[in-house]
Amino acid sequence: MQNPVLDHERVEYLVARQDSSPDNRRLLPAWPRPDKELRQVDLEVTWLRFSTLNHRTRSEQMRIADQQNRPDLFTADPNGEEAQTQQYQILADQEGFEDLKADLKARGQQQPAVVTAEGVLINGNRRTAALRSLFCEEDHQPSRYVSCLILPADANVREIVDLETELQIAREFKEDYTWVNEALLIEEIFEREGKDWNKVASRMHKDVSSVRGQFEKLQQVHQLVALSKGSRHHADFVDNESAFTELTKHVQGKSAEEAASVRAAYFLGTLTGVKYRTLRHLRRPDASQRVRNELQNDPSLRSLLDADDEQQVTDILDDVLGPSDDQQSGDLTSILSYMAQHGQGEEVDLDGMKVATRDLRDSIKQAVDNAAEDAHGEDMDQNAVAAPVRHLDLAANHVRKAADALPKARVLQDWSEEAYVKQLSRFKAMLGRLDA
Repeated sequence: MQNPVLDHERVEYLVARQDSSPDNRRLLPAWPRPDKELRQVDLEVTWLRFSTLNHRTRSEQMRIADQQNRPDLFTADPNGEEAQTQQYQILADQEGFEDLKADLKARGQQQPAVVTAEGVLINGNRRTAALRSLFCEEDHQPSRYVSCLILPADANVREIVDLETELQIAREFKEDYTWVNEALLIEEIFEREGKDWNKVASRMHKDVSSVRGQFEKLQQVHQLVALSKGSRHHADFVDNESAFTELTKHVQGKSAEEAASVRAAYFLGTLTGVKYRTLRHLRRPDASQRVRNELQNDPSLRSLLDADDEQQVTDILDDVLGPSDDQQSGDLTSILSYMAQHGQGEEVDLDGMKVATRDLRDSIKQAVDNAAEDAHGEDMDQNAVAAPVRHLDLAANHVRKAADALPKARVLQDWSEEAYVKQLSRFKAMLGRLDA
């Protein structure tokens, strides 16, 4: 019996295409059924449809659907022009797309794609997008056809997800996932397999601790996305994997108070662009209090710190960070919710003054950097023998940054050479104490 969900016109076309093609078959070891030999057929690159179920692009789809306020953008008519155009653009915007095109133009298609009985790509989406770009935009005629393995018409969603998972593991089909998209796949399998970590690990060909770690990092991202009320998306945090990895590992087994404190500081640092190597110095119970102390030193930030949030924001933060405790977490509720919900290009009114969100972000970033640096300095002081060398290393790093910034600063209108020379003289005088 045919699957009633399938587009039967496309199915019939593909059947006819197979009937008119040589009976070439190829083994696909990742296909979960016992019969792993599939027909191989050349199909026109413009006829094929990209998979909107592709987990390699899941977070990017979520972002676009949210931005357009179209939750069913990729599901209502997945093979329609609108969804397909958006999916093609996601694939074309991925890193390395131009390199992939160059390789395909030079060497051609090396491995067959895998498609459903109606011509929807299960594997080879990026390669097909690159071939389509070559054919349609550059009139590269050798890219007109894509060699494909055809799945049976009765292939179900579970088999297809299992196949995709196997193919992303297999070296010959490897196309990199972002860590967020891999974690979303792990989460889907986890729910589907009755929350059995052993089954998830088996499907992903990884150990339990690895897949569970990815899942737990994703939960942190879910929390930040929820906190942003639509201003931030899962795909926005692809570059922050190291920070989420260190945060997830640290909060395991910690008290609720310490976990909330560190998580709030990490979230604020991540939102404002603090490097994860800097944030690691705030893995301590008083992390948020240290950050709050630094924020209070900046008059432009005090109104944000002391703002009364809506109860909804407080409730979300309680779910994300745990109930706030001024003595432990430093109560970063107001400023954390603000930074999560506002973009860099906005202007806000603070105490009657128009302030660019970008400038606020830079101020907050500096406060978090300072809190982390002070915490790091205290940690270094605990080792009196190593402290002088470590402090010199830290100072050398700041001198390097100052030297790098100097040429640009000197051409600005507000530059004061007199203030600079005065500070430099003070620094040189301090260096003399090291020779005493």
